[in-house]
Amino acid sequence: MAWKDVFSYVRGIAEKKGVAEGEARMDEGVPLDARIGSVVQMQHSPIIRAQANGSLIAMPEAGDTRILAVSQMRLQPETELYRLYLDKGDEDAKEKFLQVFCGDDGKVAEILYCTQLARVIPETADDQDAYTGQAGYGLGDQGYTLWREQLADTLDEATLATAFGDGERLDYQRDAGGAASFIKPFTGREIRIDDAKGVHGLRQEMYFMPYVRELAGGGREYLLITTEIIESVDGDTSKRGIHVDFVIGIPMEQERIVIQ
Repeated sequence: MAWKDVFSYVRGIAEKKGVAEGEARMDEGVPLDARIGSVVQMQHSPIIRAQANGSLIAMPEAGDTRILAVSQMRLQPETELYRLYLDKGDEDAKEKFLQVFCGDDGKVAEILYCTQLARVIPETADDQDAYTGQAGYGLGDQGYTLWREQLADTLDEATLATAFGDGERLDYQRDAGGAASFIKPFTGREIRIDDAKGVHGLRQEMYFMPYVRELAGGGREYLLITTEIIESVDGDTSKRGIHVDFVIGIPMEQERIVIQ
């Protein structure tokens, strides 16, 4: 999907007379043949199993069955990801999405079901430097630790007990860069469109790093940390801001997902 600045493009074609209703869909070419409005049927057994093994992943809600937005993330060095949003995280809700990675042959190589754990706003220049890797530490460190106390106001006691047991920390290892103590985060942009014509959506600069841990009963859980600097919302460049999203992801086999 060759999305450049989809919002400017759509505004341009909308000004031309004679453009028929339904033309110029901007959500074509997405992996899994997904489109905005598509219905998603997803087996819950991998999520249930991950939760039983101590994962922080959240179960889909009853209404999380339709794709509300799709995005393309182009990251350096040479990584392209797609996100199919089941919940965009508007207002007080938390994001839920399928993150799809395709190999060089264009075929789906990995799918993660992802739920937002927390969002923080870096308040100082030092915080921003750490969360963008500009300080030479922080996002991009070899390991990352989540502390029970950090999540006490975010998760219920039963979830905390299953994930942490008698411990106080969950340790993740960086899923890139080998044994180096620090590597620069992946950088790039995400363009998300919220309707088929691309009139609504956002564009944001990203600093991204995946971390991973082995669950107690088997399986892997990813901690995706992304610093997002909003550049435009619905094409409006005056709406800017920065935040850091902490997202939990678990691998999903493609045959467990049906999109119609």
